[in-house]
Amino acid sequence: MAPVAMRSVAKSLSEALPVSYWLDDPGKPAAQPALTSDEACDLLVIGGGYSGLWTALIAKERDPARDVVLIESKEAGWAASGRNGGFCAASLTHGLANGMARWPGELAELEELGARNLDAIEEAVARYGIDCDFERTGEIDVATEPHQVEELRELHEQAQKLGLAAGSRWLDRDAVRAEVDSPTFLAGLWDTDGVAMLNPAKLAWGLKRACLGLGVRIYENTRGLSLTSSGAGMAVRTPYGRIFARRVALGTNIFPSLVKRIRPFTVPVYDYALMTEPLTADQLAAIGWRRRQGLGDSANQFHYFRITPDHRILWGGYDAIYPYRGRLDSEYDHRPETYLKLAQHFFTAFPQLEGIGFSHAWGGAIDTCSRFSAFFGTAHSGRVAYAAGYTGLGVGATRFGADVMLDLLDGERTERTRLEMVRSKPMPFPPEPFAWTGITLTKWSLARADARGGRRNLWLKTLDKFGLGFDS
Repeated sequence: MAPVAMRSVAKSLSEALPVSYWLDDPGKPAAQPALTSDEACDLLVIGGGYSGLWTALIAKERDPARDVVLIESKEAGWAASGRNGGFCAASLTHGLANGMARWPGELAELEELGARNLDAIEEAVARYGIDCDFERTGEIDVATEPHQVEELRELHEQAQKLGLAAGSRWLDRDAVRAEVDSPTFLAGLWDTDGVAMLNPAKLAWGLKRACLGLGVRIYENTRGLSLTSSGAGMAVRTPYGRIFARRVALGTNIFPSLVKRIRPFTVPVYDYALMTEPLTADQLAAIGWRRRQGLGDSANQFHYFRITPDHRILWGGYDAIYPYRGRLDSEYDHRPETYLKLAQHFFTAFPQLEGIGFSHAWGGAIDTCSRFSAFFGTAHSGRVAYAAGYTGLGVGATRFGADVMLDLLDGERTERTRLEMVRSKPMPFPPEPFAWTGITLTKWSLARADARGGRRNLWLKTLDKFGLGFDS
C-alpha cells in the first residue's frame, strides 16, 4: 500500500475508542451485589455470559421451584458475550462443512436441532421483551478469490444432495453485488433463514433481567475460586463466602475451568473488530445492503462484517492471535497493528467508503477447541456439568449447550444427550511449547493456502486427516 494511502487508513482510526461498541452503552444495567455470605441452592451456575445465563433461565423455565444461583467474576456479558459480532447462527457444528466432515450420520438431526434452537432464541427474545435488535436476515458467505467460488459452489451442491439446502441461495457475481456492492465479491452463498443479527450486549443484559424476573439470585463481581465435593452436593468458595449446591453448571468457557482436567481442551484465541461511524445516506446507497444480512468471506483468515440499525459497519476477524502459553491478559484486548490491518482490508473491500472513520476498536478471547464446535461432559459423579469450545459461534449454540448441561445434570437421556457430538470430545491441545509450535505452524500454513489458491500443504492435510485444526 502506498504511504499516502496508509496514512489515510491510519487516520480512520484516530478517534476509535478502545472499547466494545456494544458495551459502550449508557443503558448498561447496574451490577448486582457481590456474594458476602454463605448460600445454599439446588443449582449453581458459574459464569454470567450467554452459557451461564441461558442455563439459569432454562433451569427456571423447566422447574420454577428450582432454587438457582448464578455467580459472575465481573459483570454479566462483559467478556465474549459483549464483544462479538452479533451473528446468532442456527448451526451447532460451526458450519455445514465442519458438520459433514465430523458427524455425517447425524448431520440432518444436528441441523434440525440447530434450527429449533434458533427459533427458541427468537421466541425467548419476544417472550421476555428483550430489546436486542434481533433481525433474522441471514448470512452470505462470499467468495473473494476464484478458488473460493468453486468451493462455495461444491458446498451448495453437497447440501442440495443431502436435502439440507432449504433457504440457501446461490448468488453469482452480479447477484451478490446487487445485495452488497464490493468490487472484491465474486460470488456468494446466502443462508436466508439460519442466521440472525442482534446486539450481543443487549441480549446478555436482557437474559440477566429475565433471570432475575424468574427468581434467579445473581451475584456479580463474585469469582468461583474452588470446587469441591460436600456431602451429596458441591461447595464453591468465593472471595467473601461459599455456596453449597446440589448441582453445578460451568459456563466459564475460555476462563480456566474449575474442573482442571478439561482445561487442555481449549485455548484462547484473541479476535479483533472495528466499528465505523454511521454511514450517510449517500454512503449507504453506494454499497446497497438493503436487506441487512451478515457477511463473511471464505478465506482461511476470514473477515466477518454486518450492518447495525444505526447504519454502522462492524468489520472483524482475520488475525487470530494465540498468546504464548495460552495466557489470558487484558493487555491482549487491544492490538493496534491488527486494527490497522483490518482498516486497510475494509477500504479494499469498500473503496467507495474512503474517508469514513472508525468509532470503536476492540478485541477479546474466544474459547477455541480442535474440532471448532462445543463439547460437553460431567464431573464429580454427575453433579457438575460443563460446556465449552464454541469457537466463535456461541451466540446461538450456547442455548443448546445450556439444554445439554441441564439434561446431563438431571440424568436424562434425551435427543441431545444421545448425539455422538455430545458424547464425544475433541482432541486436547498438547502442552507447551508444542501447542505454540503447532498453532504457529498451522496459522502460517493457512495464510499460505490463502495465497496459493487454497492449496493445502502437508501439515494441513495431516491435520485434516485426524480431524484437527485451529480457527477463530
